[in-house]
Amino acid sequence: MLAGDVFVIPCLSDNYTYLVRCHETGTTAIIDPGEAAPVIKALEDRGWSLDLVINTHHHHDHIGGNAELIAKYGAKLYGPRAEKARISGMDQTFAEGDDITIGALKGQVFDVPGHTSGHVAFYFPAIHALFSGDSLFALGCGRLFEGTPAQMWQSLCKFRDLPGDTMVYCGHEYTQSNARFAATIETSNAALKARCAEIDDLRSRDIATVPSRLDVELATNPFLRADAPSVAGDLGMTGANPTAIFTEIRGRKDRF
Repeated sequence: MLAGDVFVIPCLSDNYTYLVRCHETGTTAIIDPGEAAPVIKALEDRGWSLDLVINTHHHHDHIGGNAELIAKYGAKLYGPRAEKARISGMDQTFAEGDDITIGALKGQVFDVPGHTSGHVAFYFPAIHALFSGDSLFALGCGRLFEGTPAQMWQSLCKFRDLPGDTMVYCGHEYTQSNARFAATIETSNAALKARCAEIDDLRSRDIATVPSRLDVELATNPFLRADAPSVAGDLGMTGANPTAIFTEIRGRKDRF
């Protein structure tokens, strides 16, 4: 049995926020609350309070519920050190190399610039969970509002050595549109074709595609596969370096 639970809470139009509960201590955290109301309902349904609010980056659709939740529950606010000036009221800040704890659950912090310059992600091995915010998506990655393609490629590469059974809890339900794009990039990938069909089936029944397994992302997500010979071949870029290939893929997605 895992040492804690993660509950997926849809919010806004296509965001996900994540309620994390440590079994040993009962400590409860919410990650990237875009709005407060669905979080409050989830807590009340379970008879829980809230101890921590944790942000991966400063965009409003990930922090919009902060103030109301903190006012209601007296929760502490954690977030990225590099965005301290952009997220008001943080009680503790984190950067790569730091540990973060939710009760007895100990997590690792990654600096993952690209989508924003100070974006962080959190990996909790005891619950097999990576909270990637808007860095890594199911079959995609975040738009580069503040960083470069080279930065985002290096950010995503940090996740590739995590265990394959890691569950990726990303910020949005973008998977079906990401799948349609991915299918145009690595046309020879049979696993990707099968996954696209599975995603279409899930979404036709209004079933979430998040979380996804990291090993599945490594086999099918073009943004994690910029150094795969098959991707280079399908793009007509054999011999190009991975950063150039990633840049090409990201540019195509921006125009898709």
